[in-house]
Amino acid sequence: MEHNYAVCLLASRRNGTLYCGVTGNLPGRVFLHREDILAGFTRRYGVHRLVWFERTDRIDAAIRREKQVRKWHRAWKIRLIEAGNPNWDDLYPSLFQP
Repeated sequence: MEHNYAVCLLASRRNGTLYCGVTGNLPGRVFLHREDILAGFTRRYGVHRLVWFERTDRIDAAIRREKQVRKWHRAWKIRLIEAGNPNWDDLYPSLFQP
């Protein structure tokens, strides 16, 4: 099954500012945020580190999940990140691993 859509959390640093988004091109979208190509929240607050993502093959599921995570309390988002990425490593390079 091909997973074309993703929900992601980006952070400025460990326990820093968080951004939640949904995309059909995760590597491309994160690149735009990392390079400050997109004006707005992520550029203003230096949110460049991909710390969590979840893939799905359905856009409606991705949008629903993004809305769910976006409404969560900050502590819940931090637990979600730390469950799979306890060191808050930047996961962007892993997107290019075979």
